[in-house]
Amino acid sequence: MPSLTGKDIFTPGANRHSALTGGRRRLRHALLVMATVLLAACSERPGTEVLYPRPDAAENPDIVTVFVATTRGRAENAADGFTNLRAGQMSYAEFRISVPPGHRPGEIEWPKGRVADPQTDFTVVSHTILDATSFEQRVAARTSSAKGEGAAVFVHGFNTSFQEGLFRTAQMTADANLTGAPILFSWPSDAQVLGYATDKEAATYSRDGLTGLLARLTRLPEVDRVSVMGHSMGGWLTAESLRQLRLSGQDGVLRELDVVLAAPDIDADVFRAQASVIGPMDPPMVVLVSPDDRALQVSRMIQGARQRVGALDVNNPVVQQGALQANIMLVDISTIETSDDMRHSRYAGLAALYPRLSDEAGDVGGFRSAGALVFNAVGATLAAPFNVAGGILAE
Repeated sequence: MPSLTGKDIFTPGANRHSALTGGRRRLRHALLVMATVLLAACSERPGTEVLYPRPDAAENPDIVTVFVATTRGRAENAADGFTNLRAGQMSYAEFRISVPPGHRPGEIEWPKGRVADPQTDFTVVSHTILDATSFEQRVAARTSSAKGEGAAVFVHGFNTSFQEGLFRTAQMTADANLTGAPILFSWPSDAQVLGYATDKEAATYSRDGLTGLLARLTRLPEVDRVSVMGHSMGGWLTAESLRQLRLSGQDGVLRELDVVLAAPDIDADVFRAQASVIGPMDPPMVVLVSPDDRALQVSRMIQGARQRVGALDVNNPVVQQGALQANIMLVDISTIETSDDMRHSRYAGLAALYPRLSDEAGDVGGFRSAGALVFNAVGATLAAPFNVAGGILAE
C-alpha cells in the first residue's frame, strides 16, 4: 500500500532567505507548542480522593456503570483505586458513577474540593473489586439486557491517571447513552508529562493484558460485538494487540471487533506495518485525526519529526489512497470544539453526537466504507473530500 505519510516537496532554487524565514517560523511554532504543554503540566489534576464513594449520590437519576480491567497495581487503600505500578496479573472492578444534572456533553465536571457534590460533580457512588469470573459474569449480564448493545472497551492514552481514565469513560458513556457494558482498560501510565518513554514501556507491558481481554469478551455468548477505542498512545497499544491477535491465529476474535483509534500517537510507517499484518477489518477500522493536534505535534518533535497517524491530512491524495488500500476509514474531527488547549481530546465531544452519526453511517455507508472523510460538527454529518467523495458515498 502507498505510504500514509506522503513526501516533503522542496522547490529547487528556493532562496536562503525563504529557508531561514521558514526555519524561524517553525521554531516559533515549536516554542509555542512546548509552552502550552508546560502550562498544561502545571495545571491542577484530580487526586485519588475523587474515587471515594458517596452512597447518597445514588439518589441521582443519571448513574452509569463502568467496568475496569487493568494492569495497574492495587492501591494499599482500596478507596484509592489503582496506582501507576505494574501488576503481575490483571485486576478487575466495577464503578457506579453519578452524572450531575447540569452536565455539559464532552466535559467532565470534576469535584472542586476533597468531597464531591453530586449536584455539580461526577461522583463515585460505589466501587467493587471483582475477580475474573465475576467480571465476565457482570459484563455478560449487562450486555444481555442492553437490547443488542455489546461491550465497549476504552484504552486511555499517555499521561493519564487511573481516575482520569475512569471519569472519561463515564463521561463518554453518559453522552452516548450507551446501555451496554462500558469497560476501561487501564494501563500503568505514570501520568507525568515528561514520562513519555516510561509510558511507552508500560503500554508495551500491557499488550498481553489487552489481547487477552478482547479474546475473552468476544467468547462470551451474551456479547454480540465488542467495540474498542484506543486514544493517543492507547491507540498504539490497541493496534499492537490487534496485530498480536492476527499473528496468534485468533482471526475469530478480530471478526467480532469494531475498532476506533482516536488521535493515535503512532509513527505513520509503523502503523502501515501494523495494518499490513492486521489486514482488512469488517467494518473497517476508524481513525479519528486532527492535523492541529498540539500533543501529537510535540510527539512528532521529540521523535525525529516522524509523522503521527492522528495528525494526518485527509485532503492529501496520498493519504486518501493509502486509507482506501488499507481498508481504513480516516475521519477528520478538527471542527469539533474542545476546551482542551492541546486539541488532543476532541474524540470526547464526539460521544454526544454518536446517535445521529450512527444513523447517518447506516444511511450512506459511513463507517462501513474505507476512505477519508471530514466530520461536520455543526450538522453531525460526514463529508468526503471532493476527489474521493463519489467512490465512498456510492458504496
